[in-house]
Amino acid sequence: MHAAVVRSFDHSPSYEELTDPVAAEGQVVLKVVAAGLHPAVRAGAGATAGGQPRPPFIPGFDGVGRLPCGSRVFFAGLEHPYGSMAERAVVAERDCIPIPDDVDDVTVAATVNPSMSAWVAMRGKAGLEAGESVLVLGATGNAGRMAVQIARMLGAGRVVAAGRNRAMLDRLLEVGADDVVPLDGDDETVGKEMAASAAGVDVVLDYLSGRPAEIALHALAGGRRLRWVHVGPGRPVGAADAGLRESGVEISRVDPESLPEAERTAELTSLINRMPSADLDVHAVSIPLHAVGSAWKADATTGVRIVLVP
Repeated sequence: MHAAVVRSFDHSPSYEELTDPVAAEGQVVLKVVAAGLHPAVRAGAGATAGGQPRPPFIPGFDGVGRLPCGSRVFFAGLEHPYGSMAERAVVAERDCIPIPDDVDDVTVAATVNPSMSAWVAMRGKAGLEAGESVLVLGATGNAGRMAVQIARMLGAGRVVAAGRNRAMLDRLLEVGADDVVPLDGDDETVGKEMAASAAGVDVVLDYLSGRPAEIALHALAGGRRLRWVHVGPGRPVGAADAGLRESGVEISRVDPESLPEAERTAELTSLINRMPSADLDVHAVSIPLHAVGSAWKADATTGVRIVLVP
């Protein structure tokens, strides 16, 4: 088979011919038809990727493939050194999730990864109800952009997007945001704009933490119930502040990667089954696997989701 291969953290992956992977008990070898070049995939093959497996290896940790019977599935849970950026991948059978007929391969490969955190945070951790309002902190990042749309898809009555990229904020107004808050000003200006635009929000999805989150937290806390969900690893901002908890702010954290296997599979399945009717604005572009070198160097800040297709 042909595959993208990371042989050095200092260079882009190369397109090479390798021996086909062999399935062990409980596994299956599937034909890969689409694999997302997510920011985390680039990071995992970079020189600063602490704790990552040493080269050589095939990058990519999820994708869309066809089982030997021909059925399409979304797959994840790959084991070193076989990633998803190859013509074939060996996957545990339990990690293969059927895909509805009316959603295409590239859309699934581009969408599931950046959408999963918002899906789990709003549906599960925050318990978002129809008509409630949502603030997305870090809305101009890959996951944040999808979170704005997923909040609307789940029935949010009002969605506020906050981020540093003003051009991307303008685009978010076209795909689900009711208002935006630029985070590139001084603390006082950001705090005032946050208090004005996001006053009364019910749920905050925090992809940033740090100073912007601290400003938002103090601007919005005010004696009513506010569900604040920090997304990803690390310590949620304000988690040790008893005064904020007493003011009605409920601070929690969610990391889809650390979910129990059964729960993660259930959430992935529900997200994928919802996709045909979701009408999410993904901006996905497919690039042949043999062009992985140039795809790897493409600008990752434009909002375009790159998907490699063998």
